[in-house]
Amino acid sequence: MRTLRITTAVISALGVIGLSACGAADTGKKDEAGGDKTVRLTVPSWVGAQANTAVAGYILKKELGYTVKTQQMGEVLAWDALSKGDIDAIMEDWGHPKEETQYVTTKKTVVKAGDLGVTGHIGWYVPKYYADKNPDVLDAKNLNKYAKDFKTAESGDKGEILEGSPDYVTNDDAIIKNLKLDLKTNYSGSEAAQITAIKKYAKEKKPFLTYWWTPQWLNAQVDMVEVKLPEYKEGCDADPKKVACAYPNTPLQKFLNADFAKDGGEAAEFLKNFKWTTEQQNEVALMIAGEKMSPEAAAEKWVNANESTWKAWLPKK
Repeated sequence: MRTLRITTAVISALGVIGLSACGAADTGKKDEAGGDKTVRLTVPSWVGAQANTAVAGYILKKELGYTVKTQQMGEVLAWDALSKGDIDAIMEDWGHPKEETQYVTTKKTVVKAGDLGVTGHIGWYVPKYYADKNPDVLDAKNLNKYAKDFKTAESGDKGEILEGSPDYVTNDDAIIKNLKLDLKTNYSGSEAAQITAIKKYAKEKKPFLTYWWTPQWLNAQVDMVEVKLPEYKEGCDADPKKVACAYPNTPLQKFLNADFAKDGGEAAEFLKNFKWTTEQQNEVALMIAGEKMSPEAAAEKWVNANESTWKAWLPKK
């Protein structure tokens, strides 16, 4: 999403902790005793990104002999830590142009590591069972007509748009203001809390409007339909206060600390090569969040079943 999204160190109520993809979590500081056989990865709070770290960490440990340390942190904090060398890699970035300009272009302390292979998209969604009965709700210009259906105790006399973590970088307040919509954002606090609310609404077949994204494993369980916002055009979100357009489709990117990219050997080469599909990421994410598997157990199961995929990521001997 995000020019958009990001995260706070939230421990998921779904059991998606992700702090031990392959090793104990630490403070993110350099551990010189680990030498060049220690790799430090950030773990975002949303499950799809945890799946990346779990699989990458498992292969680094089991196939390449590295010690892997992980730390859950917000996205902007992760960029700062990456620049300082406190972590070595960000496996999934949804677009942070300010940080990219500062650290990649100006300071040159961070380098691009290629596409993750997954395209992300943020938007506003309603459940399909509600859209089927009210098809014109799928155009944002009609949302005021339905705002009363989305009212909650938290939104007062306006309709609620359910949000996730307040640390996620969204344009929703500006979009609401600039499109003159009778809506109010309500932050649930985390991806896990947002999922809990969505599941409750869906079980009771109640109407709801939510900020949401793809890829996301819950989309296979709760059928939601995107509301059409004014078309995204390059630059329409340049001024955060004037945004009145949809979110872009974002090819998710990887970034490495510049020194690690140069001196990180097989680990750096492997992380540059790591590239998988939305379906593969969702498969691991569903194991973690839906089946309550530990991130490492989910990674092990996926690695055992997909050798032909990850073998291609290994450094050439």
